[in-house]
Amino acid sequence: MTVPAANGTTGVGGENSESPRHKPAIVAFCERVDRLNEGVGWLLGPMIVFVAAAILYEVISRGAFNVATLWVSESSVYGSAAVYLLAGGYAMLHRRHVRIDLVLGSLSPRLAHALDVIVLPFLILYLGALIVVGADIAWTSFLQGEGTGSPWNPRIWPIKACIPLAGFLLLLQAFSNLFRDLGLAPARAAAPPLRGTATTVPPKA
Repeated sequence: MTVPAANGTTGVGGENSESPRHKPAIVAFCERVDRLNEGVGWLLGPMIVFVAAAILYEVISRGAFNVATLWVSESSVYGSAAVYLLAGGYAMLHRRHVRIDLVLGSLSPRLAHALDVIVLPFLILYLGALIVVGADIAWTSFLQGEGTGSPWNPRIWPIKACIPLAGFLLLLQAFSNLFRDLGLAPARAAAPPLRGTATTVPPKA
């Protein structure tokens, strides 16, 4: 017999069929991966503010006081590189990567999902190489204490370590998106369109 559950949902014998404890493993995986990349994206946001503020500080310092800094140039490059690499999973989560809509837009959802499945092995191969080779490059840089060679000479390995980490985040999100596209996990709620982007108006009946 189906009876109302305590939280408003219904289940057999009074059990809550939507309880988080009984979520399928794929659904739980997708939700955790989405939360991870969402959190990484929000953590990287202030880095853009820091880069802009550092460049502004350098311009004012040089122009108004004729005083150069040792750290601004490389800090801005490091910050921008970290955002560029690690925000890939966040961009994939929100489907903001560049897509060939001229082709994909003409396909039915089923064909588009089938194409994603066909492309997935190539994406896994690429990201796997990115993770393995990037990890080796970062570890070698760490062991060598590699620096930039500038007067400030910061270590390079933290940025190189972002390469395999970025590949890992992208790989996780690629599987999460695929599982949702195939209907193995619920689709994410549609995000509001970005300002300045065109929206599609459905045709009138």
